[in-house]
Amino acid sequence: MRLGLDIGGTKIDAVALGDDAAVLARVRVATGFGPDAVVRNALSAALQAAEAAEVSVAALTSVGIGIPGIVDATAGVVRHAVNLGLGELALGPILSEHLGVPVRVENDVNAASLGAFHLLGLAGSMAYLNLGTGVAAGFVNDGSVWRGARGTAGEIGHIPIDPAGERCACGQIGCLETLAGGGWVARKWGGEAELPVLEVFDAADAGDERAVALRDELVGGAAAAVRILVLTADVETVVIGGGVSNIGARLLDRVCASLDELARGSQFLGSLELPSRVRLVPPGQPVAAIGAALAGVAESEAIGA
Repeated sequence: MRLGLDIGGTKIDAVALGDDAAVLARVRVATGFGPDAVVRNALSAALQAAEAAEVSVAALTSVGIGIPGIVDATAGVVRHAVNLGLGELALGPILSEHLGVPVRVENDVNAASLGAFHLLGLAGSMAYLNLGTGVAAGFVNDGSVWRGARGTAGEIGHIPIDPAGERCACGQIGCLETLAGGGWVARKWGGEAELPVLEVFDAADAGDERAVALRDELVGGAAAAVRILVLTADVETVVIGGGVSNIGARLLDRVCASLDELARGSQFLGSLELPSRVRLVPPGQPVAAIGAALAGVAESEAIGA
């Protein structure tokens, strides 16, 4: 039995996986804020998931955690997870001591990348394009996460693509995130909708000109992200995930249409067959929690070796 925890800004999504990586149980608890609350609630989520799967903690093989911030996967330390109130926390060793099993800590986008790779039954190379509040990517090759030399591979949200654009929170001008990040779309749109990006798409379908402009900007940014990922890493598949992906086919179809339009002006881009390489993450699945559990398996096997 393997557990996976996806620690987000407001909730912890925990799953228990069987030997065949099927989800046997799933629970959610509030995340809390600050190191004490995050540790306490993560431990509670793990224990509740084990109980829901009707196994004892002693029967667990491993635990994996996906969490935002800068993660030292080797040491199990997360840094600068500001939305969780974490400066530096040795989350892996702390939970491992409490649970008595190996605990692997992974960046949340990397964890979601593993989950998407598994759920879609992919092989070879894949980039996971996370369109959430911000924009980031994760890379998986033959089932293993690739993090880069210093763990920042996939930070494509902070690649400037519009010299006349807005100043990003990182200090640069016209970053990809300012076009395709759900948080930026919500800020530009205004209002108090629970799902502002969905409201923008609905309003655009109804003919609202401002909504059409925002929707097209987001779609163009997402298409640019796909192009960047393929041109830089030549991945076979780009999987779009994150909160914005819940728009579903309405997003995917427009991204593919944008890529088709780009290909019509460039034989080179046309030769890359970009639209055929883009997929959506399976809807309704706890992708990051499943990926975290799979990352935990890797940690357990490494210790066993």
